[in-house]
Amino acid sequence: MLWVKALHIIFVTSWFAGLFYLPRLLVNHAMVTDSASSDRLKMMEAKLYRFMWPLALLALGFGFCLWLGYGISGGWMHAKLMLVLALLGYHLYCGKLINDFKQDKNSRSHVWYRWFNEVPVILLAGIVILVVVKPF
Repeated sequence: MLWVKALHIIFVTSWFAGLFYLPRLLVNHAMVTDSASSDRLKMMEAKLYRFMWPLALLALGFGFCLWLGYGISGGWMHAKLMLVLALLGYHLYCGKLINDFKQDKNSRSHVWYRWFNEVPVILLAGIVILVVVKPF
């Protein structure tokens, strides 16, 4: 079970790396005015988003194995699962934003994307606190 835990941590960390970087690309994309830069950012966003899906699915899969293997329960686990669902929703919403840029339909400023970029940090902090402290 320790191998499963190690793999879960590896894939969660990798997934979060993408969740931290992708919105930063969107910040930059919202600031560019020339089509060459926009096209380059569209390509980078699409490739990163596509690469993040296997990381997310592996993180979720190994997490599910841990949940079943250890039989973990409690209020903290329910709260953690809610934050993980929010994280998955954030990931999906990033895909919608990428599609908006792809179709040249972005209506948000770079300042909005800077705030949007902080959401995974808050979710990560909540998840780590719940797992380590188990406050309830």
